[in-house]
Amino acid sequence: MVDVTKWPIFSLMGPQELSNIRKACVFGTSANEAIYINNDDEVYVFGLNCSNCLGTGDSLSTIVPKKLDFLSGRKVVSLSYGSGPHILLATEDGELFAWGHNGYSQLGNGTTNQGVSPVLVSANLLNKKITEVSCGSHHSMALTDSGEVYAWGYNNCGQVGSGSTANQPTPRRVSSCLQNKVAISIVCGQTSSTAVVDNGEVYGWGYNGNGQLGLGNNGNQLTPCRLAALQGLCVQQIVSGYAHSLALTDEGLLYAWGANTYGQLGTGNKSNQLSPIQIMAEKERIVEIAACHSTHTSAAKTQSGQVYMWGQCRGQSIVLPHLTHFTCTDDVFACFATPSVMWRLLSMEHDDFLTVAQSLKKEFDNPETADLKFCVDGKYICVHKAILKIRCEHFRSMFQSHWNEDMKEVIEIDQFSYPVYRSFLEFLYTDDVELPPEDAIGLLDLATSYCENRLKRLCQHIIKRGITVDNAFSLLSAAVRYDAEVRTYSTSVINYRAEWRSLDTR
Repeated sequence: MVDVTKWPIFSLMGPQELSNIRKACVFGTSANEAIYINNDDEVYVFGLNCSNCLGTGDSLSTIVPKKLDFLSGRKVVSLSYGSGPHILLATEDGELFAWGHNGYSQLGNGTTNQGVSPVLVSANLLNKKITEVSCGSHHSMALTDSGEVYAWGYNNCGQVGSGSTANQPTPRRVSSCLQNKVAISIVCGQTSSTAVVDNGEVYGWGYNGNGQLGLGNNGNQLTPCRLAALQGLCVQQIVSGYAHSLALTDEGLLYAWGANTYGQLGTGNKSNQLSPIQIMAEKERIVEIAACHSTHTSAAKTQSGQVYMWGQCRGQSIVLPHLTHFTCTDDVFACFATPSVMWRLLSMEHDDFLTVAQSLKKEFDNPETADLKFCVDGKYICVHKAILKIRCEHFRSMFQSHWNEDMKEVIEIDQFSYPVYRSFLEFLYTDDVELPPEDAIGLLDLATSYCENRLKRLCQHIIKRGITVDNAFSLLSAAVRYDAEVRTYSTSVINYRAEWRSLDTR
């Protein structure tokens, strides 16, 4: 599962708040704004609030998440952001809401007034159900459930597809070549637009100075034009960066075209490509591609789960796809994109897959799968004999046929306290210890008795880290016979305490 705290703005939130996030998006020129939807379908925003992009009704920034009451209870299915920034949001019911920067009528409300809070976009969309939205720098697109494409906003390069360069103040259906086509996907570059139709054809329009429309030239297009170079291929997914595009076919083939100043095409050089060129041909099948209009970064994921990145990566130009240790393309943008925005509305649905370490941790003290119980201070701890034998020499010896304990289902422990013994058993499942220093003394005693050297070192670290002026005496008396290093540290704290008191009485 994706960890949203990889985006710095989410590191402000606590574990409980984070666990309640279902969908999220980080946006803005410096990735300083965020929106998220919780498990109750409540929408929250926080951050810098440039151009009223948080939709809170004012221009104030907030470090504490604020709820957008107007959107509460509406299931969000698509969200996109522009460079202003402005925000488009589509709900499960097909409603379209917009707010934020509106200098070019990109909110579709017929004005150029800033949108300080979410407003329903209804002009020319009566009885239309919106299923997907996409924002360019200052223009907007929406896709209906019947495959119609609507566009509006800034149109200096024809990115609205109206046949002119006049700005479009309200949603207008993009027709021309798309008139009798059923679009299944839309995406915006900074000042360009692209649509994929149901037969796998790709159409592009708008700015083409870097070849980002893939038409074999660099002339702007005021209406949609089919990418002839992809003839015979069935495109399933298309994404656009600042001025480049990637397309993924139904056979898992990847094509790239457009600007290449940072190596974002992955061709091994920095030359722009006016037509689609296949990349990563020697790799296994590609199943997902990623880019967004505010960055020059590209990413792809293979069928075995390998994630590659290229383009502008934290200031470096990576001209060939580079294999990462990430498990999803989203992490590439969190860790290496500039700005570190999200390339899509990120879904936080939990993945059923657990690693071996996660599975072991989950099964600790689980009575449903355990085959042994320890009783300490009248409390039970459920464990698995096999795991204990694998992880600890003491238990490997204990669970032999000539030991009485091997036949028992419950083993009584009276020489250690419940917190200490539970922490010891949990350590065998997790390699981790979380105890206050006072209890760590007892765990150190246990680790010494059971010859668990790594556990001893962890306990020593906890004790030394937890020593204070107030508890040094009690810790020293308990720890002195186990470790000289802990004893020395405690003594130095005690001496400091004595000196401080001496000065205080003068």
